[in-house]
Amino acid sequence: MMTTPVTEVVQRHKSILLAYPLGLYALSRLLQLLFVWWMADDGKVRDRLLAWDGGHFIRVAEEGYPTGYTYNAESMLVGNGLAFFPGYPMLVRLTHFVTRLDYGTAAITVSWIAGGFAAVLMCALGTRLYDERVGLVLTALFCAQPMSMALSMAYSEALFTALVAGMLLCAHRGDWLPAGLLGLGAALTRPTGAAAALALAVAAGLAVYKGRQEGGTDRVAPWKPVLAAATALAGVPAYLLWVGMRVGDLGAWFDIQTAGWGTTFDYGRSSLMFVRDALRDGEGWVQVSVAWMLIGAVIAAAVAVTMKVWPPLTVYGLIVLVLVVGQGGYYHSKPRLLVPALLILVPPAVALGRAKPRTVALVLAACGAFGLWYGSYLITVWHYAI
Repeated sequence: MMTTPVTEVVQRHKSILLAYPLGLYALSRLLQLLFVWWMADDGKVRDRLLAWDGGHFIRVAEEGYPTGYTYNAESMLVGNGLAFFPGYPMLVRLTHFVTRLDYGTAAITVSWIAGGFAAVLMCALGTRLYDERVGLVLTALFCAQPMSMALSMAYSEALFTALVAGMLLCAHRGDWLPAGLLGLGAALTRPTGAAAALALAVAAGLAVYKGRQEGGTDRVAPWKPVLAAATALAGVPAYLLWVGMRVGDLGAWFDIQTAGWGTTFDYGRSSLMFVRDALRDGEGWVQVSVAWMLIGAVIAAAVAVTMKVWPPLTVYGLIVLVLVVGQGGYYHSKPRLLVPALLILVPPAVALGRAKPRTVALVLAACGAFGLWYGSYLITVWHYAI
């Protein structure tokens, strides 16, 4: 059976949007695991993938949420599982129930599969906003960024990114029901889901405005994008309210976050002081490297604004950046928290998408070598939580 030119183009387009990003993702995860295996003195790769906050996620999946505050031996408030939104641990629990895998393996499995979805959806989003080449470069940068290590760990970044990318893609296509559900899923997966919900609200507003301007019988029914945005916007407040009612204190989630991780929003004062101190008299290269990453993220976001990136993506990325830079807490966690930001990857992706193939290959190879090694270093040699 002979294929027409149109069929060939469609098939090629599908392969680019599916096989290529999955191939990039699989290659990056394999190289990352090889780095971890090479750098881990004890050879316990799996333990590294389940470290730090992964233990909290697994306990929530296995035992459910605590019923109240948790205190240490000195009667001081400490962090507990209520700080973690339910999307990821509940999916881990479901995976354990269906496959009978132990909870740790189920957690890693969910992250790896979600990361694959995130890569495909990132490629599709970049392709829709720009072209296929930009979509592929955007995916490669996403998979190779310094803390893409989180995509392989028992963390929620992979799932959250997949939900956000899917939400933005559906919103750009005008598929409002799935956009609203994906936005709600993102809002129930991480607190930065509030940024995703606000981005969907912006997309909904643009759709309603455009529909009124164009008129005609085929314009979007206003209730569809409005309902989608309202659905997503309900997610974060619903979980915060549930935690408050469970503990008996409406501000419980914020208290637990501050006690366990020091993540109090201080309008960027802590980050500014950290960058100043790191560049002036920083003692460790990790500290200095994180400072430069924060500077680079801010510059990339500013460039993205001048490029007039699609407004919902711009709003989402800027709010995530403000939330990460604007809060106190462990400085070595900030590169991981920026993994789902997306917007900061757009300027380099667009630039490389217009560059010569040789230049693209060299730049992406260098980014991949450094980024995959960097994340592996932080979970093997570096002794603090990421």
